[in-house]
Amino acid sequence: MRFFKKYIGDRAFYKMVLAVAVPMMIQNGITNFVNMLDNVMVGRLGTEQMSGVSIVNQFVFIFNLLIFGAISAAGIFTSQYCGKGDHEGVRNTFRFKFLINLVCTTLGIVAFIVFDEALINLFLHEGESTGDLALTLAYGKEYLYVTLVGLIPYAISQVYASTMRETGDAVTPMAASVAAVLTNLVLNAILIFGYLGAPALGVRGAAIATVISRFLELGILVAWCHTHTARFPYIKGALRTLIIPRPLFVRIVMKGLPIMANEFLWAVAMMLRNQCYSTRGLDVVAGQNIAFTLINVINVVYMSIGTSIGIIVGNQLGAGDLERARDTDRKMMAFSIAASVLMGGILVGLSFLFPLIYKTTDLARNYATYMMIVSAAVTPFCAFAHSAYFTLRSGGKVMITILFDSVFMWGLVLPLSAVLAYFTEMSIYPLFAICQATEIVKMVFGIILLRKVNWAKQLDIVADATLQ
Repeated sequence: MRFFKKYIGDRAFYKMVLAVAVPMMIQNGITNFVNMLDNVMVGRLGTEQMSGVSIVNQFVFIFNLLIFGAISAAGIFTSQYCGKGDHEGVRNTFRFKFLINLVCTTLGIVAFIVFDEALINLFLHEGESTGDLALTLAYGKEYLYVTLVGLIPYAISQVYASTMRETGDAVTPMAASVAAVLTNLVLNAILIFGYLGAPALGVRGAAIATVISRFLELGILVAWCHTHTARFPYIKGALRTLIIPRPLFVRIVMKGLPIMANEFLWAVAMMLRNQCYSTRGLDVVAGQNIAFTLINVINVVYMSIGTSIGIIVGNQLGAGDLERARDTDRKMMAFSIAASVLMGGILVGLSFLFPLIYKTTDLARNYATYMMIVSAAVTPFCAFAHSAYFTLRSGGKVMITILFDSVFMWGLVLPLSAVLAYFTEMSIYPLFAICQATEIVKMVFGIILLRKVNWAKQLDIVADATLQ
């Protein structure tokens, strides 16, 4: 009975959690599901097209996490300002997000243009059964150049969507995302294969569809937010000036730079780990693309619950309700792990059927099935680590989260992957399993941190509302 009281909430508790988590699950779930359908469409073109798009999307993933990291530090402040009812504080964090995302987007576009071929070539290696590497490079560059246009609306959309979620409105970002991804899906079918009389543009059509959907999502968010100022009072005059009170700017930067560095370093480490897998051939790249397309859909559940921890617990900490924050966090972590076990079972069930959809080699399909089964086995450990990360971050423990996240990746996972990939003849099967099993080590590390670190604290900055 004591166990259930400690780790399982009542109906009101889960209603509160799901009110925040479900819109994110729907939004991210539909986004990833449509991405999966996009991936399947491109996968019907051939291994080279699918691999070229997959490689570019790994670098876009790094950009997306850089944007996430850029707004996350301000998001900690936003959640706690919202908990105090301080609209001016929220307004200033909104401005900070806007500025930092413009800077990151500019740098990202320049980097992709300058290093386009060098980045894609990192993943092009011959294996047991290889496709045309030069053709894969050409398709990757074609997709990249169009995709760059969509980085701008994506970055600005995240400013609006994250602030809405942190101030209690998770439905509007969900609706905008749903409209965007459905538009993307329809346009993909038309532009990739040339339906309804349109030209068949292949991978370029996939990129154009994505760009159009990004602008649509931004338009919906901007229009809704600026026409509902009673619901979003912080938006009044938010863009009249981009000047931020210096003390607040400095404090967000002090919190923000480490978070940005963490997200960037973690994403780069993940990309380099995948690059280590790619040394076993283009079929591995194709298999990994197939596997992680479905894995990303399945992982939406535990990732949304983990992200909700940062919002719900952050609001409770901002209101000074520390004991309630600890209790909420403990029960949400248990909920996340239980959900991940269920979703892992679904992943195993689909692992033998899903790869058959793709027009690729039997070897790539076998790799994909194996990767999905291994990933399902470590999903509960990933769920715990994700929840622990947002628990620590909700209390402003930035340096601890860096130690837990990117330092762990660069200190253990990446060196291990590199040694096994470049200094052994190990096949992809044990290589992938060993590297994924590091999630177990991370879970143990997370347990130790949560017990030793006093994360349940109200941030000092929220005591000074406007920081004039």
